[in-house]
Amino acid sequence: MPIVAIVSQKGGSGKTTLAIHLAVRAVASGKLTYVIDTDPQATAAAWGDWRGDYQPEVITSPPARLTRTIQTLTKGGGEFIVIDTPPHADAAAREAVKAADLVLIPTRLRAFDLHAIEATAELVGFAGTPAFVLLNAVPARATRQVDAAIQAVDGYGLKVCPVRFGERAAFHQASATGEVAAEINVETKAAAEVEALWQWVGQQIGN
Repeated sequence: MPIVAIVSQKGGSGKTTLAIHLAVRAVASGKLTYVIDTDPQATAAAWGDWRGDYQPEVITSPPARLTRTIQTLTKGGGEFIVIDTPPHADAAAREAVKAADLVLIPTRLRAFDLHAIEATAELVGFAGTPAFVLLNAVPARATRQVDAAIQAVDGYGLKVCPVRFGERAAFHQASATGEVAAEINVETKAAAEVEALWQWVGQQIGN
């Protein structure tokens, strides 16, 4: 069963938004999908409560029980898992990276955010799990900032995901109602970016 971990040591990088959008797109493809929320703040779980009975189901799990939680979901017929992790938590990130087939590291283009990638790069380096940095909340016409970010990521020995997420109000508006951007309006740029990411992720994990 493919497992994608969303990891960043920096708060506010957009991990939960990325996790729920990717998971809902997996559901749309017909896969029994779960989001495992390992963050004590339980932001993804709160979104799941707002969403109600619609898939994907959000499961909370402390890092120490992550492996057992994945085993249980697999036995129950789970077909796709997205792990949402907290910031500033090496134990949670380490367990998620070890369990994953693919790690996505969302980051904004700000200097402090890019600096935080170093710690995550060390984690994925030890685990050997394929990992890519996803540039998130990218402003329009930010070519120089994007180039600088790519250079910084390269310096940490990581690759940049070819798909980027722009600074889109649709991401935030949808999440507040337990939905995702495509469910509000499938014609938005936000929805198109999620679709592009889903197609790319499928290529990486053979899904």
